[in-house]
Amino acid sequence: MRTSQDSILTTHAGSLPRSEPLMRMLLDKEQGNALDEASFESQVRDDLAFILQKQREVGIDIPNDGELPRLGFSFYVKDRMTGFGGHAQRGTVTDFAKFPGYVALKTGRPAGEEIKQSATMYDMPECQSAVLYDAEKRVAHQELRLFSQALDNDKAAAETFVTAATPGIVSTTLLRNADNPDYATDRDYVLALAEELRHEYELIVEQGHILQLDAPDLALERQIMFLNQPLDAFLKRVELHIEAINAALVHIPRDRVRMHVCWGNWDGPHIDDMDLEPLLPLLYQAKVGGLSIPFANPRHQHEVKLFKRYPLPSDMVLIPGLIDVTTNYLEHPEVVADRIETITNSVGDPKRIIAGTDCGFSTFAGYVMVAHDVVWEKLRMLSEGARLATARLFS
Repeated sequence: MRTSQDSILTTHAGSLPRSEPLMRMLLDKEQGNALDEASFESQVRDDLAFILQKQREVGIDIPNDGELPRLGFSFYVKDRMTGFGGHAQRGTVTDFAKFPGYVALKTGRPAGEEIKQSATMYDMPECQSAVLYDAEKRVAHQELRLFSQALDNDKAAAETFVTAATPGIVSTTLLRNADNPDYATDRDYVLALAEELRHEYELIVEQGHILQLDAPDLALERQIMFLNQPLDAFLKRVELHIEAINAALVHIPRDRVRMHVCWGNWDGPHIDDMDLEPLLPLLYQAKVGGLSIPFANPRHQHEVKLFKRYPLPSDMVLIPGLIDVTTNYLEHPEVVADRIETITNSVGDPKRIIAGTDCGFSTFAGYVMVAHDVVWEKLRMLSEGARLATARLFS
């Protein structure tokens, strides 16, 4: 994994805007409509060529494939593994219940009208039997092949990353059916997911990419699955999820892995986001070389100070979110530079900082809060801010 040896490197959290033609194809696939595979691959290639060019133009040092061929950052797993079906009764965040005016603003419906909300954009299946990853890894191979071909035509990136869902986020979104004959407990399910997802993780690293594990469950589930339970119960679940991550990474060097943790990327109050402090020591137990954590959103900016109290492990880098992905405001480069300096002061070493974003810009296909052209300008502001910070921190 590259580090900021001479300058503050830049990256982002994963998903990038998909074109309208690709969006329609992904939705057609999800709805079971016939889709010409050659046309799909051709469209993915076009989109990949565009986003790689744009990432290069705006100054992203460590780019990725934007998760373009996937319908969602965790949802895609159901198409690569057996054992899923039906509909999971997924809960939602508390903002929708506590702020009816916010719901009315977002939906255009009266504030007093009962509105059912979901924490995800699409209906999630549940785990009804044993999960088994496709032995031939066909879909994963296709995704990585298309990315590799695009990179052959765009050789500017010295390092790339590819995202993958963690056992934890899969287990809390594609829930275990209580009558599942193969898994009597959630622990059984989580550890089985770890063993199967291991195949995907190892393939990504074998292809030469940094593996990014997406683990919003490690913070977000406090206000969904564990809303009415003691904090200790949630923290024990976090420990289980990290145990599963470590089991899945058994054959992968930690410096080839980074992990993204967040509180969800909706543009709401986030009233019940849990504090980072109880989580941070547990996150340090993950056998990863980098932690990606949001610090641009106003609910968590202050928590950068925690790294003084809980020093970042010597074998980890920090990828702080410096750009908010839920608003069309453009962060000024000076704001980005100031944030980098503040975080560096807390961590103690600019070489261990890689500038990033709070989350992805389109975690589910069609779920977009920032206009496509603004996305690229936000990433340009990130890069310009990193250059300003470099001049101050490396002089």
